[in-house]
Amino acid sequence: MAPRILLCGDVLGHLNQLFKRVSSVNKSAGPFDAVLCVGQFFPESPEQVDEMMAYIEGGSQIPLPTYFIGDYGVAAPKILLSASKDIANRGFKMDGLKVCDNLYWLKGSGKFSLFGLSVAYLSGRKSPGIQQFGTFSQDDVDALRAIAEEPEIVDLFLTNEWPSGVTNRAATSDIPAGLSDSTGSDSTISELVEEIKPRYHIAGTKGIYYVREPYSNVDAVHITRFIGLASVGNRDKQKFIHAISPTPASTMSSAEIAMKTTNTTLSPYTFVDKKSSPKDSTKRSSESISDSQYWRYDVSQKRQKHKSGDGDKMCFKFVSSGSCPRGEECNFRHDTDAREQCMRGVCFDFLNKGKCERGPDCNFMHSLQDEGDRLPSRMPGSENTRSSRSKECWFCLSSPNVESHLIISIGENYYLALAKGPLVEDHVLIIPVEHMPNTLSLSSESELELFRFQNSLKRYCKNQGKEVIFFEWVSIRGTHANLQAIPIPSSKAVIVEKVFNLAAQKLGFKFVAKKFDSISDGRKFLKTQIDGNSSLFYAEVPGDTILLHHVEEKERFPAQFGREVLAGLLNMADNADWRINKHSKDEEMKIVEDFKSRFQEYDPNC
Repeated sequence: MAPRILLCGDVLGHLNQLFKRVSSVNKSAGPFDAVLCVGQFFPESPEQVDEMMAYIEGGSQIPLPTYFIGDYGVAAPKILLSASKDIANRGFKMDGLKVCDNLYWLKGSGKFSLFGLSVAYLSGRKSPGIQQFGTFSQDDVDALRAIAEEPEIVDLFLTNEWPSGVTNRAATSDIPAGLSDSTGSDSTISELVEEIKPRYHIAGTKGIYYVREPYSNVDAVHITRFIGLASVGNRDKQKFIHAISPTPASTMSSAEIAMKTTNTTLSPYTFVDKKSSPKDSTKRSSESISDSQYWRYDVSQKRQKHKSGDGDKMCFKFVSSGSCPRGEECNFRHDTDAREQCMRGVCFDFLNKGKCERGPDCNFMHSLQDEGDRLPSRMPGSENTRSSRSKECWFCLSSPNVESHLIISIGENYYLALAKGPLVEDHVLIIPVEHMPNTLSLSSESELELFRFQNSLKRYCKNQGKEVIFFEWVSIRGTHANLQAIPIPSSKAVIVEKVFNLAAQKLGFKFVAKKFDSISDGRKFLKTQIDGNSSLFYAEVPGDTILLHHVEEKERFPAQFGREVLAGLLNMADNADWRINKHSKDEEMKIVEDFKSRFQEYDPNC
């Protein structure tokens, strides 16, 4: 049976009116499975905050699971910041951060499955300013463009603002009076919807109800339906709730997916100005179609092709994945050096344009990195194991750059520190005091202290119903080593090895798996595997098993492979990058102090 979904426009904090209507519709025409809200969700004035807080605090009940993307308005920062810090919402969850019972915030951009429907979304509005909530970033846009490359058909696409030009080629008689692109529309949305090609596109912000005729998509057999919704409680009594019951594309036959209605129009986003000559029109239309799937930056500017010698833009598809389906036919540059720089954490905008408009808000480096550098390691405890040769080591305790507030316990040969941007609570690093490229190079005497740290962490986590996964990326270009220690629920311990093997299979290699009687025996074996001329990755998983992979010189091996695997295991895939879950210094100090108090009775140095 197809899921039944209610779509809603700008709520503007009128939750009483919204959920009274939802309950009424659900009773008379339901049952419905969920409510999806687009446009501003939060109030316009402080006087309406109490009404919203009654639901947030549990005094009033939300009748159906409700998802929203309009994360702006009065009280939005306070409420959403609180939700972000909830331990249940650690990391970015594509299927929504829980705000309260039956209310979920779809943050940033992403795609998730809702009752079998593939739902993509872009939260916030486009804004030249920088604010924590209510605006989307270039990273959010690019994440959706990557989703557009996937073969799966997106059933629903949610945006706050309308796409510019949506009324092109539409029946004039159906276009609401006074509708224009001057406010509440965005050309970025147009570009995204043209690439994603959803079956339904739902938007708000204009305060107008408008259902466009279905339109066909370029390079896709299915049609798209656009639905614009009015705001809750609007004076003109325009429709703010709309019900749909789409069958998930994943369960439909090819014939069903390709079915068109008699009023289907051509796509409004490949609309060509009739004043142009037929020759110019054909050229412009074909360029728009062929380039839209591969251009990722500067989309608002005139596109220049490197073949003509007039431009030197890079192909984002090649730089991000190492390959481009268009090969030599691609109009943009396939730059291997740029890809290497991106893998070391250099900003693509900086490489492509020579500047980055995000400035300090950007998570990537704005300078070229040499062979000895890896992804930015600005603080001790970050996921990245080396810093620039031109700077002092971030992991050495004698460095003036060391952030000592992250340190939990110090021994003679090793110290324990909070991981920067921890994947989960109690995610720590065991770091050699001595400046060594990996922990396997240290003396046997040093190993004894390492074992004590590992055993202490195991006992500590076992008392919480958890197991610890230890892993290390041993690179021939390593500077200062760190051994990752990430707790996982004991219930998931039985599938850890399987998940690592599946991840390895996707990258085209197989782990060597060996079971040992103790940690000591396992590490003795690992010490025999390093020769200083090759890199390796290993993980110590439950059952005293070592998973080992020798990394060939030219092999593309993700620097954060171990963290990515465990992020997937814990259903926190979007938190695989440590930068996603960074904390302020004050927050880090509190996390460290809390961990110290819990860990004190297990700490081998107390």
